[in-house]
Amino acid sequence: MEDKLESIFNLQKDLADSMNLDRYPTDMEGKILALCTAMIHEAAELQRTTNWKWWKKPIPFNEADAKEELIDIWHFLVQASIELGMTPDDILQEYQRKNKINRDRQKNGY
Repeated sequence: MEDKLESIFNLQKDLADSMNLDRYPTDMEGKILALCTAMIHEAAELQRTTNWKWWKKPIPFNEADAKEELIDIWHFLVQASIELGMTPDDILQEYQRKNKINRDRQKNGY
């Protein structure tokens, strides 16, 4: 039985296989650049679901829209992970390594 992150990776691979990638870069740097650009724009779309404009009359927060934009970011993040040859196990290892660094930084007044 697949774990949840492996399922997400497999769904992303299937999606990428079904897409027309004629305009997708072929070199690693270009792919990562394109995916970063997509994540930045999706993050801006996620931000737009919030009332970040203090000068504008606030509207009710739409959690469903926010979740949809967050999942768009996940699509590109998972694709970037796949492009870099990372597996779910690699992600867990790297996350644990970096989490320890971040915890140590907090303990030491970073």
